[in-house]
Amino acid sequence: MSDRSKYSVKDVGGSSTHGPSTRQLRVAEEVRRVLADVFARTEFRDPELLDVRITVTEVRIAPDFRHATAFVARLGRSDIEVVLPALKRVAPFLRTALSKKLRLRTVPEIHFQPDTALDHAMDLERILRSPEVKRDLDPS
Repeated sequence: MSDRSKYSVKDVGGSSTHGPSTRQLRVAEEVRRVLADVFARTEFRDPELLDVRITVTEVRIAPDFRHATAFVARLGRSDIEVVLPALKRVAPFLRTALSKKLRLRTVPEIHFQPDTALDHAMDLERILRSPEVKRDLDPS
């Protein structure tokens, strides 16, 4: 038996380097959909979340399905870090909402992270449009 067949390839974090399983992706998307629906329809009692529009851009599920990281952004604003403590406070309520909507053995604990992908894309766009880069890319 070769060494390759005996051991699976693992990265530093302990997960497979092949990426998330199909089930992880399916559950993560369902969690994202339910969270987005709850954010759209629910008025939270937390004063920091009154009149705050939040979108869930992505959810990543741990291989054991016990933890979910939700990447969130504020609609029309870039100050999501301000509401992260409030989101942490309402996480148990959101987990209960997930348990009512999803048929899972264990409902994941929700952790929130700001989604900075749009900010990075805008920075990259600004760099690509800068005169120095245009000069380097110009064929003449």
